[in-house]
Amino acid sequence: MSERCDKSATSILRLGHAQVDVTPPVGIYHRMWGAARHDKATGVHRPLLADVLIVEPQIESRGETGSGSGRFVRILLDSVYLTNKQTEPMIQRVAELTHADPRRVVVTHSHTHAAGHFEPGRRSLPGGELIDGYLEELASKTSAAAELALASVDEATITYSTARCNMAANRDYWDDEGQRYLTGYNPGAPADDTVLVARVTDREDKPRLVIVNYACHPTTLSWDNTLLSPDFVGAAREVVQQEVGAPCCFFQAPCGELGPREGFVGDPNVADRNGRQLGHAALSGLYSMGPPRNDFVFQGAVESGTAIGTWAWAPFDTQRAAQACGYGGDAFVVDLPIIDLPNPVDLQADLERFTAEEQQAHDRGDANLAGDLRAHAERCRRWLARLNALPTTGVFPYNASAYRLGDAIWITCSAEPYSTVQTILRARFPEVALMISPVAGDAQIAYLLPRASYGIGVYQEQPSSLAAGCLETLIEALSSYVAQLTGEDPVS
Repeated sequence: MSERCDKSATSILRLGHAQVDVTPPVGIYHRMWGAARHDKATGVHRPLLADVLIVEPQIESRGETGSGSGRFVRILLDSVYLTNKQTEPMIQRVAELTHADPRRVVVTHSHTHAAGHFEPGRRSLPGGELIDGYLEELASKTSAAAELALASVDEATITYSTARCNMAANRDYWDDEGQRYLTGYNPGAPADDTVLVARVTDREDKPRLVIVNYACHPTTLSWDNTLLSPDFVGAAREVVQQEVGAPCCFFQAPCGELGPREGFVGDPNVADRNGRQLGHAALSGLYSMGPPRNDFVFQGAVESGTAIGTWAWAPFDTQRAAQACGYGGDAFVVDLPIIDLPNPVDLQADLERFTAEEQQAHDRGDANLAGDLRAHAERCRRWLARLNALPTTGVFPYNASAYRLGDAIWITCSAEPYSTVQTILRARFPEVALMISPVAGDAQIAYLLPRASYGIGVYQEQPSSLAAGCLETLIEALSSYVAQLTGEDPVS
């Protein structure tokens, strides 16, 4: 970057967007936490939303962007996770409606843990009878949103800025007294506090949409909460929308080891407070932006009591605008190693044993022991669901995508990598606005941990299907792809 110009990261393209309420019905199976004592949702804290974004290059640049050019679609759901089998029909339908390649239609999740739990194995549990009907309604609503988004596709400018928010904290906490790792606030470890804000404006430079990209597990609300909720995401969106007068959508960022500093509570007011903190941080990023398609440029010296260097916003020239129109990228697969998986016969036997012992403890009036046994049964149930969706080859075909949009690159990746993936990539490519969104399918592999975090007892290794080195392999694959898209070597 020239020292005489502070470039304002920008994407000039065509974009469509629609947002719809997808709140599940009260009474649906809700229990996400092993420690929970309830099964069904008893009410609604805030509405759960779905966003559909359609992105494509400027008409005049489509013929110059190569085989990776063309429309891609992002479906963003307020959900903890849906399985690939649950999202595949949704993807196919939206691909047909938007005339997009199904490989370039991706479902990502806000990952709120208070949205209900809809794995197929939950249908027989209390409230599970409502799951299939809700998923059909969800598919119908996202299809309708896709049609609205397609009808709204028009020229747009996206301006990016960063802000800081310390709501998220490292959650790998070593308990000296218990001599083990717990999942909870660790004040002694750093946490990525980057908020990437994207302002989408129309032909007249009026706001159309704000995107907030931030790394934090939506786990403010936990086992004591019985309400359907987007967690902190709901209040964050509300703060931005009220100020800007345009919709706000949330892109989760890699947060395998990050959660709210104040979390694991039942009080929705805490979730709202966390969300307002993030929302106001996002607004600070918006306030730092200049007009669309402007860079902050050195204007020269003014002699006063001292020689003063002056700067001002300056509109893009033709060359700068062409840079912001750059477009390319695609979906791709990275092969990652799988661990030696547990035996499903043993897991089923453990599930049946824990379930029977839970009932016995309940009959004796021992609620604490019954709760512990129920949590153990829940872990078995989740592993059985993972095994049904894992290959037996020892290698997992991990799904990702990367698209260059002018000065930005939007990346999606599966499951739950640690935030290391974005801190390393942003350090390697400091001139690029990197918008990284995980939780995009492949829920069965759970977390991607740094090699050094394996074997020390952190929670994230327990449910993970991938072996040590998976995160580092992913980082190198993404780094290579970003370098290809930008034509720039990574900073060493």
